[in-house]
Amino acid sequence: MIDIQNVEKYYGSTRALCGIRCQVSAGKIVGLLGPNGAGKSTLMRIVTTYLASSSGTVSVAGFDVATDPLEVRKRIGYLPEETPLYREMRTENYLRFIGQARQMNPIRLKERLTYVIDKCGLQTVARKPISNLSKGYRQRVGLAQALIHSPDILILDEPSSGLDPNQIVEIRELIREVGKEKTVILSTHILQEVTAVCSEAIIINRGQLVAQGPLETLTGAASQGSQYIATIRGDSESVFEAFKAQSELNQITLAESLGESARYRIQTSNTEDIGELVFETVRDAGLSLSELVRERDDIESLFQRLTTNS
Repeated sequence: MIDIQNVEKYYGSTRALCGIRCQVSAGKIVGLLGPNGAGKSTLMRIVTTYLASSSGTVSVAGFDVATDPLEVRKRIGYLPEETPLYREMRTENYLRFIGQARQMNPIRLKERLTYVIDKCGLQTVARKPISNLSKGYRQRVGLAQALIHSPDILILDEPSSGLDPNQIVEIRELIREVGKEKTVILSTHILQEVTAVCSEAIIINRGQLVAQGPLETLTGAASQGSQYIATIRGDSESVFEAFKAQSELNQITLAESLGESARYRIQTSNTEDIGELVFETVRDAGLSLSELVRERDDIESLFQRLTTNS
């Protein structure tokens, strides 16, 4: 759906993007992450044809953003961080104006107006001036203008910025709903938002791609090797002695005493499941294993690891 190849962007002598290469498949909600100044907004502006790259290529649904920008724009709905609203206009009139600017057929535009007003929960404010709306409703209007022409792809830059907790929940639910039908790229500083609504993530730092893939894969592979928490019943000295004999399991420490049992943290450089080996080691030592859990990094740990001191 979106193919980005070797994209670089210079602002004067400053290199904002350093040969970015990544792809976004159809039907995904993808989080675009990075610290301030990482290049997220620059990359989105290039994809949406608002900004030209210094080198490299970007194609959207098979159309090159440099040579076929109008075809790309037909297929993209864009919500920048500063929502592009004419606040003196009434909500419905503004959305109609956007559809007319996109040269939509009048009958089709009428259908889409009804759809986006309903989908974005704007029924009660459709005839109100945008200037009278809350920040949450203005974000909804911004999302509605991005959806009015039924694009295949939505690109959202900080859609929850400045919203209160209740409004954030509403916008997230709306993004999830829209994501059932569209490809969505969501740029945000709120890492919990990525966990809540995204299935994949792209992480950039200092203009470079540092990670891309499904969240489960990224967080599972973030740590060097694997880490497990084992709850074992029996004498701790016997536990340490049994695990010491196993080269793959000898990095074991006591995490918590639980009376006759204890929790142990096992670290290994082996990224494959060691559950069977742990069970056999405990059994052969005459001990009892009641629980074994593989720990995984969350998105915050992954983000910090990839964007700190790099």
